[in-house]
Amino acid sequence: MSVLIVAIPLFDSTMTVQAYKLCSHNPEIALDIRGDFREKSQVYYMPGLDIVQQIGLEPFSGDLPMFIETNRFHILTGMFSNKNIPHEKLILLISPSLNADSELRIGLEGVKGLGYEIALDGYPDDGLDNTLVNYADHIILDYQDKMFVGHFTEVRRRLRNVQIIVSNLPDMDAYNKYAENKNALFTGSFYNHPITSGSNEISPIKVNALRLLRQINEEDFELKNIAQTIERDPSLSISLLSFINSPAVGLRSKVNSISNAVAILGQRTIQRWATIAISVDIAQDRPSEITKLSLVRAKFAENLAQLFELGVFANSLFMTGLFSMLDIILKKPIADAVNEVAVDNLVREALVTRSGSLYPVMDFIYAYERADWNKVSITLIQNSINGELVGQAFIDALIWYNQLLVSIDEIPEEQ
Repeated sequence: MSVLIVAIPLFDSTMTVQAYKLCSHNPEIALDIRGDFREKSQVYYMPGLDIVQQIGLEPFSGDLPMFIETNRFHILTGMFSNKNIPHEKLILLISPSLNADSELRIGLEGVKGLGYEIALDGYPDDGLDNTLVNYADHIILDYQDKMFVGHFTEVRRRLRNVQIIVSNLPDMDAYNKYAENKNALFTGSFYNHPITSGSNEISPIKVNALRLLRQINEEDFELKNIAQTIERDPSLSISLLSFINSPAVGLRSKVNSISNAVAILGQRTIQRWATIAISVDIAQDRPSEITKLSLVRAKFAENLAQLFELGVFANSLFMTGLFSMLDIILKKPIADAVNEVAVDNLVREALVTRSGSLYPVMDFIYAYERADWNKVSITLIQNSINGELVGQAFIDALIWYNQLLVSIDEIPEEQ
């Protein structure tokens, strides 16, 4: 079964990611008349969880917990009892409208006995006296709901041991209004909301890091130019020399020159090392999710190039995704931010004016990240794109990102 899948981050009051919510969708539902049957079949199967079980939780959530939608059938059939994913890493998300009869209550007691936590996906229509509330460890409240303030106040007053998750926060103003609630988690577009004003000066270190990222993603970059860029950045210089002189690399004599280090490692290993080092360094004063999102977007955009018949622009799409958070990283409007680095006109057009041949791919990625499956499905239909290939392209981007996080002390592939 083809499936589109994405993990949405949940932040705490310090802007640290504490969990993810797994969202999945069968793209075939919207593509033919047999969709109703396929939609019903997902009541009995969990394709998103099956993928997580196949490749592990790490590409989606690292070592953090994952909220995952479930239903009555999954609970009553003991579907979770034979999963090899650590039970404490999954939080089962159920609808508050489920009929809390004796069967379901026994089932919920069973999964909680296995170590799973339960989350209610919304405020119950009949209030907090709903029987399911007794099993809840978390409750999701929609910030866009007109009754949100009342629901939030009531849950805080009556359910002190239940963690509130505020969803659909649109911007930092909304986040700051509720961030004083230390036990709450928050999700929405607030953390990557575009910066539209300001003129903060960007540090030379970030300029060099961004320039280096651009250079190493050129089709056939010059090692001499890479060495010169690294030499201008003390942090990158120290990191490179530490890496090449580590026991894992296994050189017999110590290397003290950046140019020698670059020549010894070669293009492939320098590219891998630099991407890892810069991805950690470039957004060190911003939420860590910004780094992850930028790099996953970059690889996802590159992977989508062929599907959107833009294969010749794969590298430009990579750079567009990579720089799509540049305004947040550099704390200035995107039009000013891209002036700080060298980008080609196609990349600039997609980022600044949100137009041009590359922008439809980025617009698709933004919808995918939000789990806006209606918009995603429409785009797939309009462009005659196989949804299964899109799902695989995203999973490949996640795996690629996680491979970048492997310690740079590994033995290089090219010496």
